[in-house]
Amino acid sequence: MKRYLLLFSLFLSYANLYSQTVKPRVPQKEVISAESKKAGVYIDVNTATYPASSFTPLQLVKDILISSGTNTCLIPQVSNVTVSPNLPVTNTNRSWGYFHRGTTNFPFKDGIVLSTGYVNKAGNTAFGNLSDQLTTGSDPDLVVATNPQGSLNDVVLLEFDFVPTTSQIKFNYLFASEEYTGGFPCSFSDAFALLLRPVGSTAPYTNMAVLPAGAGPVSVTNIHPANQDNGAALTCGAANAAFFAGYNNANIETNFGGRTVPLTATATVIPGQAYHFKMAIADATDRSYDSAVFLEGGSFNIGVELLDPSGAQLPAEINVCDNVPQVITASVSDPNLTYQWFFNGNAIPGATTNVITAVQPGNYMIEVTVPGNPCPGSATVKINGGTTPLAQDANFLLCSTPDITTFDLNNAKPLISPTPNATFRFYANQADAAAQNGNFITNVANYNGADGQILHVVVSDGGFCSKTIKLTLAREVTPIAQVSTTRVRVCPGEVVTLTATGGVTYMWDNFPGNGNTQTLPVYQTTTFSVYAIGTKGCKSLVPAKVIVEVVPEITSPLQDVEMCIGDSIVLDAGGADANYTYVWNTGATTQTITAPQLGIYSVIISNGICQKEFKVKVLGASSPFFTNISYENGTLTAIATNPSLNNIFGTLEYSVDGTNWQESNIFNNLTDNTTYNVQVRIKGTSCYGAVEFFTLAINNVITPNQDGVNDILDLTNLKDFNNFNGSIYDRYGVEIFRFSKDRPIWDGTISGKRLPTATYWYKFNFEYKKSKVQMNRSGWIMLKNRE
Repeated sequence: MKRYLLLFSLFLSYANLYSQTVKPRVPQKEVISAESKKAGVYIDVNTATYPASSFTPLQLVKDILISSGTNTCLIPQVSNVTVSPNLPVTNTNRSWGYFHRGTTNFPFKDGIVLSTGYVNKAGNTAFGNLSDQLTTGSDPDLVVATNPQGSLNDVVLLEFDFVPTTSQIKFNYLFASEEYTGGFPCSFSDAFALLLRPVGSTAPYTNMAVLPAGAGPVSVTNIHPANQDNGAALTCGAANAAFFAGYNNANIETNFGGRTVPLTATATVIPGQAYHFKMAIADATDRSYDSAVFLEGGSFNIGVELLDPSGAQLPAEINVCDNVPQVITASVSDPNLTYQWFFNGNAIPGATTNVITAVQPGNYMIEVTVPGNPCPGSATVKINGGTTPLAQDANFLLCSTPDITTFDLNNAKPLISPTPNATFRFYANQADAAAQNGNFITNVANYNGADGQILHVVVSDGGFCSKTIKLTLAREVTPIAQVSTTRVRVCPGEVVTLTATGGVTYMWDNFPGNGNTQTLPVYQTTTFSVYAIGTKGCKSLVPAKVIVEVVPEITSPLQDVEMCIGDSIVLDAGGADANYTYVWNTGATTQTITAPQLGIYSVIISNGICQKEFKVKVLGASSPFFTNISYENGTLTAIATNPSLNNIFGTLEYSVDGTNWQESNIFNNLTDNTTYNVQVRIKGTSCYGAVEFFTLAINNVITPNQDGVNDILDLTNLKDFNNFNGSIYDRYGVEIFRFSKDRPIWDGTISGKRLPTATYWYKFNFEYKKSKVQMNRSGWIMLKNRE
């Protein structure tokens, strides 16, 4: 049903009506939708279909609202039931009655409904509007409890006295209203309250019908969303929207414009204390739009219930097999009450709390007595007990003889169950066994079964406790062997325990002895086999087998390595194809890591079954060094050695300028009498060695004839070296000339006199400035003088 609202200006004037002098609103006309005209879309209210529709207020409270209404002590506990307006049950325009959800999806199955209009308009069929006017006015207690924005009208009351036998009372309800129309939720605070106080007390009532967490009373202005039913925003915004179930735009279930979610009212009371209970609902400001409260039938509980450990109410009877202990709790818990449990009518000594653990079948009852009350609250549950026989699948093997050709299934019973007095029913069809019907085998002592046929046997205690197993028929004695292992995948050498079942004794393929267990370490993947031997000494046709897999031992190619200081090196733990996982002492979890410095690195490798730790040392690598350097005719040849661990770093490369490197140790076209910084390094690393080398070139023949060619022996390039000195000797070893930093040149004379043509010997020394390496050089020189 679609509602057409009044003009927006008229709505604004309505939204500001707060005084008691406001003129009544004229209910808007409503168009009944096709959907709302369908049969069964509304709840039933006071319809003759239900006997409760003709109940008196006392009957509604006793037999509909209160879950323990059939209790013989209920009438003394519930009294003084009144309703206002006090119209008779026969009056169709009364504002109270019984509802049933019928075929709708209304949250409550049935219960009591109170309306500020004619309650029969709440459901049954579609009505144009709900705007009935009652003969009642306001109620001061409801005003105090709900603090409405305007005056209250059309108040409806349901009141009664009761004496609870529990320390807490509760009931479920929901609130619905026509005020959930247009902008009215901002101004018209139609409200509901459930008021409670001790009988005879003049103290203020306690309102049980309040929202959780102190969110306030149940009223239209305190529970609504942020938008109107047409989608426009409400000027007052949302109020406790979580408790609003929605607008009833389609006019389904009830004729009210909207409703709350189901709510629960609770209150703590003193058992045995008489309380006055007052339900009140009223229109606010005017009488133009009605509201209603729906109280769920059976939800108001003031008696005793028996609960299971989850808090759910127990049925009248429960079936329990094998004396499984049942914890039963009375819903009443108060130190001022007296409790007594009974078993089969007899008081149980010491069972004087609200909880008992039932350990045997029978009738359990609790009586909860309020001091001074002669009529205790009570609740009873019957436990039907039974015992599930032990039962297992079995093979029934017939050792055939000419005289015995059929199965006596009675002889199979000991194989199936050892339980005395167990009842057996043999079925040829599994579906019949599941149904436990009458299609069971009757010729048990002479059954012509087939080899390999499976019978389904229901083993029971004769009652509701049973177990269904399979009985496999065979015409030779063939027990079924089974074997299990504590682990199916192990590390090399790990201990496992094998356990065989299915027979009396066992024949192991792998071990001596006939026990059902074997404990041993396993070093390689092994299939263990065992035969089961039956009571008659018959061997099973096939052995039971279990494979214990030994996972490959964790290995790693890691080994100690050397690294040049300042370099880094990749450490590979291996196992890329083995699904290893890794935890390095650096925190890394990868197969490889880059080691930036020297030290000891460790990694724990796991394959999901085992783990193993590996350690590797990253040592400082020795730098390569030169063992010989020679120079001749512009060509330098450098000989170096690589002292690193196992030469694992591979190729050496060389340089004479520190910039250009080559793998060849020979350098051509160098300049004579020039100092070079000859370097060698392990390729790709920072490990290197260096040495200064002077490309000394001495002309072995001098002709001091002043023609400018080979006139002198010139060692000027050596004078800047440290400790430079040298001499020229004749063939007799007599020094004839001495070199120094000031005299680095010999012109073939001695004291200015020419020497004769002959072979002379030279020897000189110098020291490299950086490396402090002392160099010694000697040789001969031919002096040719033309005399």
